[in-house]
Amino acid sequence: MEFLFEILFYISGFIIFWAMIGYPISIKFIGKLYKARTLEKEYSHQPTVTVMVVAHNEEKVILDKLNNIIELDYPQDKLEFLIASDNSTDATNKIVRNFIACHKEYNIRLYEVRARKGKTNAQNEAQKTVTTEYLVMTDANSIMDKNSVKELMAAFVSDDIAYVSGRLSIVNHDISDVSNAEASYWDSDLAIREIEGRVQTITAGNGALYACRTTDYYDFDPIECHDSAMPPLYAIKGKRAIANHDAVAYEKAGEVVEDEFGRKVRMNRVILKHILPDVRILNIFKYKWFSYFYFGHRTCRYLLWIAHLMVLVTSMFLAMNSIFYSVILIGQCLFYFLAIIRAITKINSKYLTLVYYYCVTIVAQWVGVYNILTGKAKPFWEKAESTR
Repeated sequence: MEFLFEILFYISGFIIFWAMIGYPISIKFIGKLYKARTLEKEYSHQPTVTVMVVAHNEEKVILDKLNNIIELDYPQDKLEFLIASDNSTDATNKIVRNFIACHKEYNIRLYEVRARKGKTNAQNEAQKTVTTEYLVMTDANSIMDKNSVKELMAAFVSDDIAYVSGRLSIVNHDISDVSNAEASYWDSDLAIREIEGRVQTITAGNGALYACRTTDYYDFDPIECHDSAMPPLYAIKGKRAIANHDAVAYEKAGEVVEDEFGRKVRMNRVILKHILPDVRILNIFKYKWFSYFYFGHRTCRYLLWIAHLMVLVTSMFLAMNSIFYSVILIGQCLFYFLAIIRAITKINSKYLTLVYYYCVTIVAQWVGVYNILTGKAKPFWEKAESTR
């Protein structure tokens, strides 16, 4: 039994180490090996584009979004705007209709989804009405840089590139410790994605800003989200998903832990499936770097919830006869105790907040798993008000 506990301890410990330390270090080394490989762009590539905005009860931000997208620097005769309203019950639809009536010089359409089934379903329905060559998708609360569409299209330099993700820039990182922790996470993750895309393909995008060919669009199950489902799908098909971080969208992170926790629970609504969405990913001879990228960047991170539990439980049993495991157990207890102290006292400490934020992320994974196992996972959610 002791031998089994040791095996579980070291496997789980490796998962945690590789997800948080090993893989980020290794990807920097890989990036140096491929430093001569740069992101190619062709700014002469200006196909027809539909900018799709999905909204559910976004009366607070939808007017700002509409004013934002009509200012995009892209040939107007090649640009269409599609607002997919996911069964909005507030003034969102009215605001959009009035805006369309006052801006007839722009090609703006409102698609009203009759039954609320979430963002992905709204995208699936609205996409069927699109006739342009490319789709750019963005959130209602994201403000796009004026050159973002031009940058996204410039990155489609070859037929094997099926998806281009932009860069999400957190604008309220200095408002609270929570938003600062989220901004720090994004900065480190974006650096990893830049290298992955430059070498071969990224493992996930972000919902604030991304693009694909209309012909490459896939009707995902509404419980899925494009952020995590699109890049692996294209990789399995032998295509590439890349990142062009010169295409920028600005957005607020949650300023209170409740908002960020809720967002992370939503992100984990299909966490079990995404540990290994397709067994073919394991074929490193065919998928090469993508197999390595997905295991380190996704599989290990999606296993953190169970890995932390296994390390804690096994070290409890092993600590009875070993100083080494006793020290490991004490270290874990101290780590979780610091998170609890931060939660109770709300001390303004950068390092305590990072510990707390990390623990909140793990708990959100557990809630996501619980929702899946109990049938409570749903494709829609209530938005975080502090991000509006």
